[in-house]
Amino acid sequence: MRRLLSYAVAVARLAVVLLLTLLLIPVQWLALRLGLGLADRIPGAYHRMMLALFSVRVTDRGEPSSARPLLIVSNHVSWLDIPVLSSRTPLTFISKAEIRVWPLVGLLARLQRSVFVDRSRRVATRDANEAVAGRLATGLPVVLFCEGTTGDGNRLLPFRSALLGAAREASSAAAADGEAGGGVVQPVTIAYVGRAGLPLGRAGRPLVAWYGDMDLGPHLMTFLRSGPFEAVVIWGEPEPMGPANARKALAVRLEGCVRDALQEAYSGRAPEPARETAHAPETGSSAPTAALGSSQPGPQALHPAA
Repeated sequence: MRRLLSYAVAVARLAVVLLLTLLLIPVQWLALRLGLGLADRIPGAYHRMMLALFSVRVTDRGEPSSARPLLIVSNHVSWLDIPVLSSRTPLTFISKAEIRVWPLVGLLARLQRSVFVDRSRRVATRDANEAVAGRLATGLPVVLFCEGTTGDGNRLLPFRSALLGAAREASSAAAADGEAGGGVVQPVTIAYVGRAGLPLGRAGRPLVAWYGDMDLGPHLMTFLRSGPFEAVVIWGEPEPMGPANARKALAVRLEGCVRDALQEAYSGRAPEPARETAHAPETGSSAPTAALGSSQPGPQALHPAA
């Protein structure tokens, strides 16, 4: 009986979110068509209501940088990262090209002015850079999930400097003075730390994470029946982005900031000083990486970034 009741509550929550979505889609479309500033604020309000309905409480450590153009570089665990980040401040996302044609999700991404990148075509990437530059020039922060895919929440995958390099070029192009080196990049860490008032733990994080070959429907129902959840968004120190910041060195630094913040969020302790290790080679897919707090290598995440 309890299981049936939890299922019914999950379905009811989804129904309310769907109704809210259908009500706000035409409002956001009209705001975009008329060029209203409201178009920047509606997605955040929508995602805050979604999180409330899904029983997800989000707290901040630090705050978004006020500098512009602003590129936000974050880890990526789940579809839930989108509403979590969007609920904190007006922003948009760099997404894989396939999302554009996903039912409903693609429409919502377009209404939030996401930039879609086809990583298999260089010409398309150049066009996407121009689109990212256009978003940044408006003062709207742009989020890049630099792992290029989602993980299980217990490990951080290597940051792909190629993705960062393209976004860095777009940020420089969007700088007010038009010179290379404009704009700032801010590392941001999303950590899912609690469930029903208790620490989430390694075994519980896959309840939130959406990765590998998981089907969204069953995962979503399991997630809705397992809460409430607590998330922490940790805003790191922003730094200038330009020629002096070589993309590979910048990617390593940002990855280190996010890894340290994850370790501290999960353990409650500041991380030990990092030992110098060889950074994973850049390939078309992310290399395996060690789980946080573990010396053993973790499996490769298979699902592309949302």
